[in-house]
Amino acid sequence: MSDVNTERQFKPDDSFRDSIGTIDDDGKRHWIFAKKPKGKLYNYRSIVSILLLTLLFAGPWIRIDGEPFLLLNITESKFSIFGQVFWPQDIHLFAFAMITGVVFIVLFTVVFGRVFCGWLCPQTIFMEMVFRKIEYFIDGDFKHQRKLDKQPWNAEKIRKRVLKHGIFFMISVAISNTFLAYIIGSDELVKIQTSNPMDHLAGLSLLIVFSGVFYGVFARFREQVCIAVCPYGRLQGVMLDRNSVVVAYNYVRGEGRGRWKGKKEVRSEVGKGDCIDCGACVDVCPTGIDIRNGTQLECVNCTACIDACDSMMEGVGLSPNLIGYYSENDLAEGKKFKFSARIKAYTAVLIILTITMGGLIFGRTDVETSILRTPGMLYMKTEDGQIKNLYNYKVVNKTNNDFDFEIRLVEREGSVNMVGQKLHVDARKVTEGAMFVIIPRESLDGRKTKIEFEVWSEGRKLETVKANFLGP
Repeated sequence: MSDVNTERQFKPDDSFRDSIGTIDDDGKRHWIFAKKPKGKLYNYRSIVSILLLTLLFAGPWIRIDGEPFLLLNITESKFSIFGQVFWPQDIHLFAFAMITGVVFIVLFTVVFGRVFCGWLCPQTIFMEMVFRKIEYFIDGDFKHQRKLDKQPWNAEKIRKRVLKHGIFFMISVAISNTFLAYIIGSDELVKIQTSNPMDHLAGLSLLIVFSGVFYGVFARFREQVCIAVCPYGRLQGVMLDRNSVVVAYNYVRGEGRGRWKGKKEVRSEVGKGDCIDCGACVDVCPTGIDIRNGTQLECVNCTACIDACDSMMEGVGLSPNLIGYYSENDLAEGKKFKFSARIKAYTAVLIILTITMGGLIFGRTDVETSILRTPGMLYMKTEDGQIKNLYNYKVVNKTNNDFDFEIRLVEREGSVNMVGQKLHVDARKVTEGAMFVIIPRESLDGRKTKIEFEVWSEGRKLETVKANFLGP
């Protein structure tokens, strides 16, 4: 065990919060050489990461009824989620989805801490399950990495650096292409990749820039994203309470620390806790913290310290779970987890939002029509004394099929006269036009009369639209 580890002592005060493990006393970057984790939880995280990465890279190529599994084409205002096409007119659905997502994350954090960061966050998955594993394979474990970092630039170091960073950049290019496919679509991406680069300078420039950004994040910036950039880590301080379940050190069982080894009963007799102060939990931490100091904003709940501590406990014949998933009340008062009033309130709000969002999605129509009186136009009189208004209409086709349509005036005597064009709308397109509505004067309710239109296609009513009719 290293000399650094022999000097570690329990800090009963909070002085450790005055600094972070990635910055030294001179304010310079302290590079983290994390020990390669291993254990049951790490294996589970690896399986989850493989599934999520497979879904991420396969996503742009998956089609459901001819539509992408996920597409966020901002430039063309086209969005596809699970094969369902959404348009700017569906922006309220995105608003509700965002609100529901935020409430879910808050609720999840209140109950389970930063489980999302350790198990589902793309930053953690790419860093720990892709880039870090490549680094372990090429440079070796943390001691070999530290030694390689200090040694002069010789043939071995140059070879490993070129190989590692070359692979890092190629993966960054793959990530950049994948994210671009989610924005412009996989078909368009293939066109860019297989055609003359000079015809797509803007897209090529974006690919290079984003590839450089991803490379910089995972090759150099690394854990600083979680510590200094990501707002989620900063917010956990106001979202967690004493009932929140987080990765924590059982200080009641572990203190006081001591390297002396022996049976648990003997350690208790001499005033020793179960923590043998080996420093294994610190060595594996990818953000350079000591979990024994308590909950810290740098902790991403990756569970590496749990596996490392369990391995040491097993080796010295002590019980596992000295570090595990606990709440503060679990440790300090021996209370079991319970639903607090705040958790119940968040859950109720989340249920309401989910039901509302489900109703909006299932109630979403394939066609959306707007009919409005032409701005600045007054009513007109026909030769036979009827009243005429000019309207603008817009029909949004959210389906994958072209269709002809007609607009009918309902529940009121009168007629609809279209101006010019054929009433046709292409798949996933918008058509606009104008029409005159003529109603006998005696059928009007006054200066402003409410009227209704129905949009029909192939004998099927698609939608009902309300409007106002202006009269004398």
